[in-house]
Amino acid sequence: MKRLNTLNPGFENDFASLMADRSSEERSVAEPVRAILADVRTRGDEALCDYTARFDRLTLSADKLRISAEEITREADRVPADLMDALKTAARRIEAFHAAQMPKDLDFTDDEGIRLGMRWTALDAVGLYVPGGKAAYPSSVLMNALPARVAGVQRVAMCVPSPDGVLNPLVLAAARLCGVEEIYRIGGAHAVGAMAYGTERIAPVDRIVGPGNAFVAEAKRQVFGHVGIDSIAGPSEVVVVADGNNDPRLAAIDLLAQAEHDEQAQAILITTDAAFGDAVNQAVLTELQTLPRTAIAAKSWADHGAIIVVKDLEEAARIVNQLAPEHLEVLLDEPRAFSGLVRHAGAIFMGRYCPEAVGDYVGGPNHVLPTSRTARFASGLSVFDFIKRTTTIEANEAGLKKIGPAGVALAQAEGLDAHALSLSLRLDQL
Repeated sequence: MKRLNTLNPGFENDFASLMADRSSEERSVAEPVRAILADVRTRGDEALCDYTARFDRLTLSADKLRISAEEITREADRVPADLMDALKTAARRIEAFHAAQMPKDLDFTDDEGIRLGMRWTALDAVGLYVPGGKAAYPSSVLMNALPARVAGVQRVAMCVPSPDGVLNPLVLAAARLCGVEEIYRIGGAHAVGAMAYGTERIAPVDRIVGPGNAFVAEAKRQVFGHVGIDSIAGPSEVVVVADGNNDPRLAAIDLLAQAEHDEQAQAILITTDAAFGDAVNQAVLTELQTLPRTAIAAKSWADHGAIIVVKDLEEAARIVNQLAPEHLEVLLDEPRAFSGLVRHAGAIFMGRYCPEAVGDYVGGPNHVLPTSRTARFASGLSVFDFIKRTTTIEANEAGLKKIGPAGVALAQAEGLDAHALSLSLRLDQL
C-alpha cells in the first residue's frame, strides 16, 4: 500500500507513479484473442464447443449451447423467496431510474421554414456478457438487461460461462425477471465472437455490453466497429474522500469492498487527517484477517491501494479529477458541495450513509461504469447505449430558396460540383 502526502517534496513523482500503475498493463492477450475470434468466425459452433471444453471443462454438443427454458425454470425456482424479493427490489429501482432517462423526439420548424427533427429508435439486438468465473453477478444481469428492455430492444441474448457445467440459479432468476430467455452457457473471447459474428445457432447482435476478464475486454476491443460495445472494462476502482469524523472501520470496509473484486482492483483513501488515514490502514489490516476473500483483497490493497493525505478539500477534489475514478465516495458533512468540484467520476456516492455498495445493487443508477481514468470522457451504462438518433430534414420550395444558395456556395468551394448541382438545379426551377 502506498502512502502519499501532498506536503512531501516528492509527492508529484509519487502520484505520477500511482497513476502509471493503472496504465502499465500490457495487452498480452491481443494475439490469442485474435486467433480465437478468427476461429469462431470460421468454425462457428464447433469452435465454441471446443473452447468451452478447454476453458470451462464442459463437453457440449452444439445443440446444448443454449440453456433450455426448462433448465432456466428449474434453476431459477431454486432461489429462496427472500433473495427473489431482493432481486425484485433492485430491478424495480433500476428500471424506474432508467425509464426516467428516456429522451423525447424533436420536431420543429425553424425561421427559414425548414422542418427539422430527431427521433430515437432502439437497437434490434443486444448481447449481454455476464461474468461467471471467480464470482457470478446477478446484479450485472439486471444492470445490463433492464436498460435494454426499457429502451425497447426486441432481442436480448445473454452469454454466461458455466464452469464444470454448474449453472448459477441467481443469475438465471435475474435473467428471467428481466425477460431474457435466450441464454448461452459460454464465456470468454469465444462468446464475444459468437455474439459479434454469429454462428449456426447464435444470431449476431448489434451491440455487446457487460464486463469480463482480460480476454473478454480484448475481444470486445477487437470486434468494435463490426458491432458496438459499451466500453473496455478494466479492474474495479474506488476513491474514498473522508475527513476525520468518520468511523475508520467503515471507511476500511468500503475500500475492501472494491479490493475483494480482483487482485488488480484499486482502492484509494483521500483524507485531510493523517491520523485518520493511519487508523483506516490499521482497520484494513484487521478486517483482512477475517474477510472470506482475504487473499484477493490483500493483494489488491498491497499492490494497488493508497492513502493520500491532503491539506484541504479543494486539493482533494483536484486529485480526484486527475484520478477520474470509477466510483467516488464522499464521506463528508457537505458531500454535495464537494461533488460540485468534481468533474471526472463514473458515479458519486454522497454522504456517510451511502457506500458504493448501494449503487452496486439497489441504488437505481447503473453500476457498469468507466474505469482506468476513462471517466474523463466516458459515462456509465444507460438507455443511451441501447438507442440511436436519426435526424430528419423536410424542406419545401420556400425553405430551399432561403438556404439553398449558401449550400451551393459551400459545395463549389469544396470542389464538389454534383453537390452544388443537386441544389442549384432545384433552385433554378423555383
